[in-house]
Amino acid sequence: MIACIIQARMGSTRLPGKTLKPLAGKPMLWHVVERCRKATKVDRVIVATTTNPEDDAVAAFCEENDIPCFRGSSENLLERYHVAAKEAGADIVVRVTADCPLIDPTVIDACIAAFEMQHVDYASNVNPGPRTFPRGLDTEVFSFSALEKAAMEVTEAYQREHATPYIWENKNGEFRIGQTIFAPPDLARSYRLTVDYPEDFQLIERTYEELYIPGTIVDTKKAILFLDSHPDVAAMNASCEQKPVKPA
Repeated sequence: MIACIIQARMGSTRLPGKTLKPLAGKPMLWHVVERCRKATKVDRVIVATTTNPEDDAVAAFCEENDIPCFRGSSENLLERYHVAAKEAGADIVVRVTADCPLIDPTVIDACIAAFEMQHVDYASNVNPGPRTFPRGLDTEVFSFSALEKAAMEVTEAYQREHATPYIWENKNGEFRIGQTIFAPPDLARSYRLTVDYPEDFQLIERTYEELYIPGTIVDTKKAILFLDSHPDVAAMNASCEQKPVKPA
């Protein structure tokens, strides 16, 4: 069983409440869930949030919209994924974040297909690199057995905080790591399509204003073409810097 688990929380320091921030008349998380559900290889989509009181709103949103929701540690994301996947009975886990409202279901399917064809423990379009997709289309696929092993053996704080580094860094050579999936030409860009800063949200909001049609999802390739032809919009978040996974 392939479970797509979307990590979501309200406690962002740079853009508080972003997970449920209204986007084209719906909370941003709603769009992410709908997009993940369009991936044909995914059997179940689950939101994994925290037990913090501020995330009661995420749990309530999921309940109101019949979205399976798991609540776990706010600091140990690896543990949250492990227990969520275990309770769901997942054999394969797809990791997606709730701040990616242009996540592409066809990219999710491609990453799952690569994972299956390469017969590996981990495959993604991000790690170990290089990155060729826009930030915000990040998709990681890994076996439950690798996730469980990581949860039991992890030692570094950053590996708990970011869930998957213990697996893809593979320092002990205990996992089979697939070749990083490369972007096709129509998606190979350096745009920021994730939402960490107000400027990120402004870019996404402008893109949705142009392309979103209720009852459908925004086609990621059309979003790329829109940004290609509107450099002023693409420049909205060009100065935003991504927080590193591993501390310096």
